Amino acid sequence: MNRNLLYIFLLASLTSCLSAKKTTNFQGEITNESKLHRLVNVPYKLQVNDVLSIGIKAEDPKLVALFGASDVREGSSENLYFSGYTVDRHGNIRIPYIGELNVLGYTEREVREKIESELKNFIKNTESIFVTVKLSGIKFIVSGEVGSPGTVNLQQNEVTIVEALANAGSISTLGDRKNVQIIRKTIDGVQRNTIDMTSIDVFNSEHFYIQPNDVIYVAALPQKTWGTGTTGLQTFTTIASILSIIATTVLLARNL
Repeated sequence: MNRNLLYIFLLASLTSCLSAKKTTNFQGEITNESKLHRLVNVPYKLQVNDVLSIGIKAEDPKLVALFGASDVREGSSENLYFSGYTVDRHGNIRIPYIGELNVLGYTEREVREKIESELKNFIKNTESIFVTVKLSGIKFIVSGEVGSPGTVNLQQNEVTIVEALANAGSISTLGDRKNVQIIRKTIDGVQRNTIDMTSIDVFNSEHFYIQPNDVIYVAALPQKTWGTGTTGLQTFTTIASILSIIATTVLLARNL
């Protein structure tokens, strides 16, 4: 084998294989100086297409039966879609007798307080009324280099980036763990944030907890574009095949 070709082969083998640093999550040491962003996490503000679970209860069920609100926290996503209250494109939900109520940009607590205030127009003694407002799960999209890309809807109050990726089949071997992007649409516009899943500091990131309707994209490593393989054996086989084709072509050219 030509010495230059051998050098190229060795160089490609070293650069094409995936190192443990590229495929291992949560590397590094945990320090006591780390601050948990969860403790100062700003409450989520409702967006268009969010689905709310609203419950209105009282000692006398007849008092609240007219409002048609029921607690639908349990059940499938389909039940929540039909039974819950979807925020329309104008930022409103519709409750019987109360009518349209604007909730765009409000937190769950603020919506609950708005409903309690509206009920005072119909019920004198509202102290016996118990109102609950919750998001009917957290829906998000995961695409790119994961095992099962698609839309996921988890019936939880909060979801971490670790849970989100795990529910999408985890990052594939050719996924760039240093370049996991969270694309988020807010009232102020679209935000793009990048998380490094190889670092233990991901647990301290302000984006550790995702939000409803987030789009999570895992970029591919260069090895996927090169097609050289993820292990030493795969790289050796690929490059050996390429060199074999080159050698055959050279021999054929000489014999012409």
